[in-house]
Amino acid sequence: MKQLKGKTAVVTGAGSGLGRAMALAFAREGMKLALADVDEKGLEETASQVKGFSMRVDVSKEAEVLAFCNRIEDPFLVCNNAGVSPLGAVWENTAADWQWILGVNLWGVIHGVRTFVPVMLRQGSEGHIVNTASLAGLITGPVLGIYSVTKHAVVALSEVLYHELSLAGAPVSVSVLCPAWVNTRLADADRNRPAQFGGGQAPPSREEPMQMAVRQLLATGLPPEKIAEDVLEAVREKRLYILTHPEFDEAVRTRVENILARRNPETRPLI
Repeated sequence: MKQLKGKTAVVTGAGSGLGRAMALAFAREGMKLALADVDEKGLEETASQVKGFSMRVDVSKEAEVLAFCNRIEDPFLVCNNAGVSPLGAVWENTAADWQWILGVNLWGVIHGVRTFVPVMLRQGSEGHIVNTASLAGLITGPVLGIYSVTKHAVVALSEVLYHELSLAGAPVSVSVLCPAWVNTRLADADRNRPAQFGGGQAPPSREEPMQMAVRQLLATGLPPEKIAEDVLEAVREKRLYILTHPEFDEAVRTRVENILARRNPETRPLI
């Protein structure tokens, strides 16, 4: 899959961070863009720099994803990228926390797969799906519990989709993006939190030190532009796993070895 020029790339969560970086990287390849986000201001800023169209879409709502898809002709590359990340111990996270992040991080990917893959299969030509997971989809730790649950599910969904498309002999390929710390606004995702899930309320004081620590880790992370280049490389190679931080390979290996050895993991604080 070498030639991307003139083909259509779809990116959710395109209003900032990884989504914006991917959109700009695809635009430099001469691709047409279809962009989605709930952050209309950020989405407008991204759309002003690329060729294509943009639409406000809440990916947790199937009808909105379907309406978005219906406006796109011949999608070739679909990046299910939108994501949010509440913090805290899993027994302290509220039902609203769980509903919000499951809706965006997991149902958003599910809706993207269920909506776009059938269209791409009917086209009968090459295509590619990129699902944004995280290193937190390959290892676990404290504080990022709900996030890890959703990202492990996205990795599993992507692997299953890979097997099913391969067995069907389909020309559509799959990648799952698993970055560690990237310099994005993920820690400020509450700015887009819907009112029905507690949006507009001040976060509990217990989360403030964690929020600050996560912001610091994100600020020292890789630039999103580097991750976007890794995505392009994986698309060209039709490679399933996109691991962007080799310094964490040993952590992934240790987790798998602990499982196979029936050994409890060593617990370390995030901060």
